Amino acid sequence: MYKNSKKKIDKGVAFPTCVSVNNTVCHFSPLASDESVLAANDIVKIDLGCHVDGFVAVVAHTHVLSEGPVTGRAADVLAAAHTAAEVALRLVRPGKKNKDVTEAIQKVAAAYDCKIAEGVLSHQMKQFVIDANKVILSVNNPETRVDDAEFEENEVYAIDIVTSTGDGKPRLLDEKQTTVYKRAVDKNYHLKMKASRFIFSEINTKFPIMPFTARALEEKRARLGLVECVNHELLQPYPVLHEKPGDFVAHVKFTVLLMPNGSDKITGLPLQEFQPSKVPEDPEIKAWLALGTKSKKKGGGKKKKGKKGDAMIEDSAETAAEPAAEGAEKMDTSS
Repeated sequence: MYKNSKKKIDKGVAFPTCVSVNNTVCHFSPLASDESVLAANDIVKIDLGCHVDGFVAVVAHTHVLSEGPVTGRAADVLAAAHTAAEVALRLVRPGKKNKDVTEAIQKVAAAYDCKIAEGVLSHQMKQFVIDANKVILSVNNPETRVDDAEFEENEVYAIDIVTSTGDGKPRLLDEKQTTVYKRAVDKNYHLKMKASRFIFSEINTKFPIMPFTARALEEKRARLGLVECVNHELLQPYPVLHEKPGDFVAHVKFTVLLMPNGSDKITGLPLQEFQPSKVPEDPEIKAWLALGTKSKKKGGGKKKKGKKGDAMIEDSAETAAEPAAEGAEKMDTSS
């Protein structure tokens, strides 16, 4: 859709479309041969990304296949993900630290009797880099450590929130389900198998930097060739992870720009109506939600007439402070 007549600009998929259902947490990007069928009341998590000239925008959205408002534990897990995302949006701002966000989203999830899924990372993004050095942990634990970091103006982040009614410790059940990979640009190895060399050459040509799905490769050779590439660390796999059967899992991801006048959330959709069984009463959570996403401009001068979109952004702080039980539409801050 994006065209520039003056020069050719590299653009395309930055993260392949994944459709993870029910207790499947993430990264399920089925091959053409997959025959899975969606059913009523399934919780469907859609995750994808694109880029223009290497500048990436990612998004994930959760939808329950039901008529009318979502209720019960499915509503709780949706509300937990949505509210945690709203709090994260307000805390990812210049001067704040990554650990502030980690602690806050865990507190929000607990208010809905849910858990934040371990191992999910929110990354800074740069041109042609979908996972830059600054990282926000989803859960503090001894096994996963990241450097303390402070957010700075003009940075871009992918905020990734996964909530669960289970124990929040997703597991890899079957390596054969993995279809999403990314080229490890710092690794080299002379592959032995002809099929591996063929697939690796195709990957280097088509997907030298961004994650891709095996669905985009020549499928007959791909499965055989990808194994050797992964075994020698030429590719970084994105494993399909699962909670226990019966657990409800929700996923919300958005891209935020830390601009001089505040935070711009540039991806994300309003969630369907949901009626959680719990509403956070914690004063700290309410205070976070009451924070604005835009900073007030300093100095006097003639006031310019604002655009309609600006008014929507400025109103976001007020709407976000309303209880989550009143519906996601009221709390949405995307302009």
